[in-house]
Amino acid sequence: MGKVEIHTFDVDAVNSAANRQLYKSREPIYPKLAHGKFRKIKWALLFVTLGIYYVLPWIRWDRGPDSPNQAVLVDFTNGRFYFFNIEIWPDELYLLSGLLILSALVLFFVTSVFGRLWCGYSCPQTVWTDLFIAIERFVEGDRNKRMRLAQQKWNADKITKKIIKHSLWLLIAMATGGAWVLYFHDAPTILHHLFVGKAPATAYLFIGILTFTTYSLAGLMREQVCTYMCPWPRIQAAMTDSETFSIGYYFGRGEPRGKHKKNESWEGRGDCIDCKACVAVCPMGIDIREGDQLECINCGLCADACDDIMKKVGRPTGLIAYGAQYREGVKHDKRRLPNLLRGRTIFYGLLIIIVSTLMLVSLTGRSSVEVNVERNRAPAYTILSDGSVRNAVSVSILNKHNQPTDYRLTVTGDEALQIQAVGHQFEGNQLLLTVDGGDLQRIRIFFTLPKQKWADIQARDLAVEVTNVETGESVIRELTMVGKS
Repeated sequence: MGKVEIHTFDVDAVNSAANRQLYKSREPIYPKLAHGKFRKIKWALLFVTLGIYYVLPWIRWDRGPDSPNQAVLVDFTNGRFYFFNIEIWPDELYLLSGLLILSALVLFFVTSVFGRLWCGYSCPQTVWTDLFIAIERFVEGDRNKRMRLAQQKWNADKITKKIIKHSLWLLIAMATGGAWVLYFHDAPTILHHLFVGKAPATAYLFIGILTFTTYSLAGLMREQVCTYMCPWPRIQAAMTDSETFSIGYYFGRGEPRGKHKKNESWEGRGDCIDCKACVAVCPMGIDIREGDQLECINCGLCADACDDIMKKVGRPTGLIAYGAQYREGVKHDKRRLPNLLRGRTIFYGLLIIIVSTLMLVSLTGRSSVEVNVERNRAPAYTILSDGSVRNAVSVSILNKHNQPTDYRLTVTGDEALQIQAVGHQFEGNQLLLTVDGGDLQRIRIFFTLPKQKWADIQARDLAVEVTNVETGESVIRELTMVGKS
């Protein structure tokens, strides 16, 4: 028989090795300032998006007396959402749901055509990180100076710069949280209350939360948010293909790469001089020449840096550029425009059209008055001494206008039907009433049907119609009287 060998191993050593492989400490990235068209686009979008975020709550919008004059306001107290001349009530939250669905579909469509364009230019994480890096660059200097500062010993100069940088970061983070709170209260009023200590506790709570998250995510974590926390890099991989118009390196033109001296021939070599300028400006710290990568946000800064180098060495620009790849891993000299008419783009486009149409119809066709008819459930009906059957209902009329509105309430039913209202007087089968702007008025109404008519099933059917006297807009609610046959 053969000899049996028994091998032992150290469990703690194996676990320790596995942990070293699964976790890697963050290596700080010091992106260099890029100059070029894509950097200019990012600056423009940064100022536009941040300008909208910080300024929008201060825009006034006249909605008449006793109504908020803030253009964009989420009014939890009165259950309204105001967006300029659009007013969303709690029963119309489906419109907000539709807006979220539409935004997601547009994001899917843009991703399938242009890749992670949202991530590179408009994502809040990208915008605030760009702002924080700009402040860091202003205080500590560009890439090389920041790297030297990080490695030097702590002294008065380093401490001063770090305090100034982090103080500015905290101020912006606080302004971010403060601006968010302005969307839920009247901006001038809540700003004053925040400084004098009269604001609600929730306002201070949310300012604290957003201050912490903005400071942490944009200042301390940066690229780690995009790589590890955000699910979108994984999801978007299922939405892109070889036709996606994304940023990339032209392998066929750039390789073989290598250093190049002035007046040397370019024969037998690629245009890439391996200067690593594309790596130096990348906010994610990756090398675009290694192909498509999870971390790449398609910001285009590597293209700006490469174009600048190509101009200096006298070679054509566009070694790194946006384009559609032929096939993953295939070297090529040129990129082409994407084919927009693909299965996924057509599918997303059709869904966008359908959802947009449904939302437009819902928005334009919604009523300015909400009418509900509720039965009295205790008891559901009453038998009078003469055998007549009586039902009691409550009619609720919600006026979604901002000013008092006159309504005509009409009851349509059998000619023998008797109608009475608590606190109101019907004239025949009609009742005129005025409902204040944004107010809800309830009317208790009794319907009585004589005994001899109760046997006629059709006589039990009736309708309550509420009509705007001025515009003629009406809402009809049908119901059937209940009782013992």
